[in-house]
Amino acid sequence: MTEPELYVELTQIFRAVFADDDIVLRPETNADDVEGWDSFTHLNLMIAVEMHFGIKLRTTEVDGMANVADLAKVILSRAEAQT
Repeated sequence: MTEPELYVELTQIFRAVFADDDIVLRPETNADDVEGWDSFTHLNLMIAVEMHFGIKLRTTEVDGMANVADLAKVILSRAEAQT
């Protein structure tokens, strides 16, 4: 999976979790940029990501994420490890 393909999939997940079809993700997008991104929706988002990509995120990974680029980096590294 390429990074642009990943961002398309992540955008779909974000739009579903936040019920907002206008979300446009950029690498620097963070919780301050998305209305309603609180601790509860963060958990829902991480679960949706895990289910979609068939991965299990570690607590240390989630705690270290400052923006969407950090999330993408973890997903891509997992995808590379599985191939």
